[in-house]
Amino acid sequence: MPDTGGPYVTAAMICERVLTEQDGALSAIRIIDRVFFITDSDGTPLQPQQPITFVLMFKSGSARGTVNVQLRAEKPSGEQAPVAEANLLMEGEDRGANLVLSAGFEPDQQGLYWYDVLVEGEVVTRMPLRAVYQPLPSGPSGA
Repeated sequence: MPDTGGPYVTAAMICERVLTEQDGALSAIRIIDRVFFITDSDGTPLQPQQPITFVLMFKSGSARGTVNVQLRAEKPSGEQAPVAEANLLMEGEDRGANLVLSAGFEPDQQGLYWYDVLVEGEVVTRMPLRAVYQPLPSGPSGA
C-alpha cells in the first residue's frame, strides 16, 4: 500500500526526564499525566513549579524537507498559549526526527491542561496534564 502522507506521530508524551543514549535512542523516565501540588491554607502551591519534559517523535512517511512543529498549551479555562516551536528535517519513509523539550509546569489554576502538537499549523495529537492541588496535611500537633 503506498504511503499517502506524513509526517506521522510515533510518540507524544510528558515525562519527568529523558535519557539519550550514545546511539541516539531515547528512554522516557516516569511518564506522567498528572502533577500534585501541595498548597498552603489559602490554596497557594508551596512549590509552584514542577520540571517536566515533552517527548515528540515523528516518522517521515512521504514528507520530505523541513516541517514546522509547534507545542501549544490550553489551560482549564480554555485560554491558549504557545509553548515551543521548532523546525524538523524529514528525510522520507521510515526516517524520523525527535523533539525533546524541557520545561517547568507552573499552573496558575487547578485542572486539566491540554498540550496540542501542531505540524504545519494542523493539530496532529494532544497530551493531557492535570494539575491537582492538595492542602498541606496537618498533623496531630497542628503543624
